[in-house]
Amino acid sequence: MIDAPLFAADPPAPADVAAMRLALAQARSAEAHGDVPVGAVVVDAVGTVLGAGRNEREHAQDPTAHAEILALRRAAAAVGSWRVLDATLVVTLEPCAMCAGAIVLSRVPRVVFGASDPKAGAAGSVLDILAQPALNHRPEVVGGVLADECAELLRAFFRARR
Repeated sequence: MIDAPLFAADPPAPADVAAMRLALAQARSAEAHGDVPVGAVVVDAVGTVLGAGRNEREHAQDPTAHAEILALRRAAAAVGSWRVLDATLVVTLEPCAMCAGAIVLSRVPRVVFGASDPKAGAAGSVLDILAQPALNHRPEVVGGVLADECAELLRAFFRARR
């Protein structure tokens, strides 16, 4: 089950809240085609969206079609580099190990997430790939932004399927 946030900014920065609202809109659109409602956006320092994504695993029948991966691909295309520097990735659910690895490899300097994931979270819940000292990049991580809203969207999705 989706838990309370791992940690939260007190209070969250207005720019983080605004970006999370965009990620929530992406999450809601994932649900429309039967995917788990997780959404992500990559924004630059002034809040311009560089890339957006929603879960599309069911829709695309692609195990790598997580919201973060799709948002990172689109952001990399927008900036013309695999290094997505000077940006923040904002996602409604704590990144999994695959997504955390992609975040490290893309050099995103900052990650903001909503709900923590006690079953698969890799930003502190189960693993902490984003803080792994052996890796060459460790982004700043802020968890718990609009956590209740993010978690309730997921709980409602799973409740409706049980």
